[in-house]
Amino acid sequence: MGHLHHDHDHDHHHDHDHHHHHGAGHNHPVDHLHSHVHGTPDRERMDEIQALAASFIDAFRKADDKTSYLRLSGIPFTRKGADGLTLNLVDASIVSNWQIGTASPAFASRELVYMPFPGEMVSERENMTFTYVSLTERDDVDLVTLLKARFHSEEG
Repeated sequence: MGHLHHDHDHDHHHDHDHHHHHGAGHNHPVDHLHSHVHGTPDRERMDEIQALAASFIDAFRKADDKTSYLRLSGIPFTRKGADGLTLNLVDASIVSNWQIGTASPAFASRELVYMPFPGEMVSERENMTFTYVSLTERDDVDLVTLLKARFHSEEG
């Protein structure tokens, strides 16, 4: 059986103390949390993929002919299974998630450091999963994984 793949690249784990001074006008905690990850190509690519996924999901919801939309978008209707049998696309699901906080390993403790977010930092994100089946196998593939594979093949 396959399993759902969840990418949580948006989690921010900051276990270090900040001893640098913040100038006036830097009173947006979200900016502060994100300031440590911007500028890396991988992070920028993930932001781009997440934005594409959000647009894809929005357009899929609005499409009158969802099968044609998937075909035009290049979503594969079949995949090769681990045993060589063809897996067929039978289901697409969209799930909403809200990240309420972060939990990260603490130094010299088995307890996690838990930081719940204030209300304005809780944001909704959606993920879409495509389910492929054969007689012997089931594979759940999320949209972000499919988009990452497409970006990777365009680069190579």
